[in-house]
Formats: sequence, structure tokens, C-alpha cells
Amino acid sequence: MRQETAETGATPRERYRAQVRAEIKDHARRQIATAGAPGLSLNAIAKRMGMSGPALYRYYAGRDELLTDLVRDAYRSLAEDFRAASAPAPDARALAHALRAWALADPQRYFLTFGTPVPGYEAPEDTAVLAREVMTLMLDACAALPPAGSPGGPFAAHLEEHREWTGGHPAPPAVLHRALTLWTRLHGALSLELAGHFAGMGFDPALLYEAELDALTGDG
Repeated sequence: MRQETAETGATPRERYRAQVRAEIKDHARRQIATAGAPGLSLNAIAKRMGMSGPALYRYYAGRDELLTDLVRDAYRSLAEDFRAASAPAPDARALAHALRAWALADPQRYFLTFGTPVPGYEAPEDTAVLAREVMTLMLDACAALPPAGSPGGPFAAHLEEHREWTGGHPAPPAVLHRALTLWTRLHGALSLELAGHFAGMGFDPALLYEAELDALTGDG
């Protein structure tokens, strides 16, 4: 007979399974923080948890399933921060600040999501859906910015014809172009900062980020 808890509707076995999977992910995050995502090892996690490799594989079928769960968690976390930053109204500067805070809080989570792809790993389609939720919030924020003119040339026509990444967002090409420019330049500054490429250069990366944001939002 199935026994469910009053709080979650899950059986004790399901609750235990969820707890073990959460513990596995915690160990995976610690491992990634020291060795990077390519060094993720389920056998090493099993050893840390005092269980056999085959026992751990009852909770995750392999490295890719665990990586996918971590990527999903990362996108959901960023989307949650973006939704909070979008209240009470879409705000590109607030989203940019939320992105930097999220990245600095856990650099390896950032690189897992936006860094160099893990060799041999291909994220499933549902992670792209989660990524589009994040981009939708950015598009909403860019649509709320004062107009900055329309992009010309072949890229404008290209954007009009290639809107798959927008998730059906109705933004015109000028907003699409602005959102892409904001997204790529802020990620460029963040990636270089988190990878340590600004170390020893003598300037404050936070001020560079703000200067880029000023230029991109028309506040500079």
C-alpha cells in the first residue's frame, strides 16, 4: 500500500530517494568547484558518501544525467533571480546586476552553464527551454529601455528570420539586437573576470562591468 506524507504527497521511499539525489548533487557541486565539470566522477562521489558505485547508479544512471540535473538547477536559480529583479517592472540594469551576483556567488555553476561545453556531454532540449525563460526576461527588460535606433545591414534581416532563440518573443529586430549585444558583452566581461584574466591588471572589474552596462543601456 502506498503511504504518502501529508506535507509533500510523497512516500517515505520517494522522500529518501529525493534526499539522496540532493546529497549527490551537493557532492557533485563541491567536486566541480575544485576539479571543474569535466572532472566530475560518480565513483568518487559514491566513495565520499560511503556507498558503492553500483548503488549510486540507482539514483543517477550516469555522469550526463547528473550534469543535466545540475544545469537545470542552475538555469532555474538564475531565472528565479531574474524574476525577482524584474519586479515590479522589467529592468535591464537590475537583471545585469542579478547576473553578476549570481555568477560571483558560484563561478563553477556559471561556467557549467555558460562556459566551455563539457567534452562528450550534450544537454537535452528541456535545458534550452529553461535558457529561453532567462532570455525572455532579458528581452522584456530591453524592450522597456528607451529606443536606441534600429540596427541596419544584413544582421537586422538575419535576426528577423532567425528568432528561434527568443521563444516566440514578439520583440522587433532592434530589441533583439540590443538584447544580444547586452547579453554577449556582459558575459564577456564576466567570463574574463571569473577566469582570472583581469588579475594583476590593476582595475576594478565591477567598475568595468558598470561602464559596459552604462554604454549598453544608454546611461553612459
